[in-house]
Amino acid sequence: MGHSIMVKVRIDKWLWAARFFKTRALSKAAIENGKVYLGGQKSKPSRMIEAGEIVRVRQGDDEKTILVLEASEHRRGATEAQALYEETPDSIEQREKKSAERKAFHGSMPASVRPNKKQRRQIHRFLEN
Repeated sequence: MGHSIMVKVRIDKWLWAARFFKTRALSKAAIENGKVYLGGQKSKPSRMIEAGEIVRVRQGDDEKTILVLEASEHRRGATEAQALYEETPDSIEQREKKSAERKAFHGSMPASVRPNKKQRRQIHRFLEN
């Protein structure tokens, strides 16, 4: 891989190669639906990107701000795909904060907090007395 020449790839191909979307069609649809921002602006699927650009991708409730480390249009395994980009520390922090807020909002108790069998028996025994 010669890094002397700046490789440019279509953003829809790159998002697919980096495994943000399962298919190129989904990647293209997300871009067309305004879920992908490049340099703070909505992008077109045909827009060419290169290493060093900042991309913002919305997937469901999650939004990630990522730095393109390498332009590639070849989809590879998950670990290799992750080498194509890096999520910004700020983005990770925001995402964890939002995820924590969502959990708190839904008041969903993590599974580990649910009473186990022994505790349930103790609760029933306590309620029967």
